[in-house]
Amino acid sequence: MAFELPDLPYAHDALASKGMSRETLEYHHDLHHKAYVDNGNKLIEGTEWAGKSLEEIITGTYDKSAVAQSGIFNNISQLWNHNQFWEMMSPNLVKMPGELESRLKDAFGSVDEFKSKFSAAGAGQFGSGWAWLVAEKDGTLKVTKTENGVNPLCFGQTALLGCDVWEHSYYIDFRNKRPDYLKNFLDHLVNWENVAERLSKT
Repeated sequence: MAFELPDLPYAHDALASKGMSRETLEYHHDLHHKAYVDNGNKLIEGTEWAGKSLEEIITGTYDKSAVAQSGIFNNISQLWNHNQFWEMMSPNLVKMPGELESRLKDAFGSVDEFKSKFSAAGAGQFGSGWAWLVAEKDGTLKVTKTENGVNPLCFGQTALLGCDVWEHSYYIDFRNKRPDYLKNFLDHLVNWENVAERLSKT
């Protein structure tokens, strides 16, 4: 069964007042995300990966020793990454649940310090990639960054929060100011209830 492009969980203009324009979402979701879906489906057709889950394909095709990942990995991983990304944002200002706030303070010293580390990871990722808040198997929370389409599944981690730092994510609204995009993401766009729900399942 072929993978499908999921609908956005909000209208294309729902994030516009919070720094992510309709134009960005039209390009990012309707064109870029759709391309990963279409290309991924074409690449796995007739292979051993047809009929497998996104997670199975990602962990099965990731090659930690490779300089460049395969086309199957790149497209399927980016498909999965974007599926998570849209769910991690909300058009409404979402207050951080107390349990999540407590865990972030335990792990990083304060919520502000977590945000600082997350922003630094995203701003410091050379070229395309992602910034992540992840949970290790032992429950430890960490901030990480990955290149291109690589994601926490590749390392046995649970993705709690991810921010796309490919240029197509922010160039329409923030031009070359990636740090401003990351600050806006953390201060105005994150659905902290979604992050807390992911954490509760670890």
